[in-house]
Amino acid sequence: MKLIIDSELRNIAGPRIKEARLKNNMTQEELSIKLETLAVYIDRASISKLEQQKRIITDIELIAISQILNVSINWLLGLNN
Repeated sequence: MKLIIDSELRNIAGPRIKEARLKNNMTQEELSIKLETLAVYIDRASISKLEQQKRIITDIELIAISQILNVSINWLLGLNN
């Protein structure tokens, strides 16, 4: 089944992931390594694609990223400030 999305943007959390990662003084590679400790495997290049909204993010990935970056899922999704 082909996924059909009207926009070229594949997620809405990407810019906030980048913002939170930078506030935590963390590189994309460091985030990738920390995600591995939670058995979530996203390489540095894929994190870049997430941040640029060029890659879809799964719910499991979103939960893990929110835990590592110490932000809420609602914040990552832009549902609150």
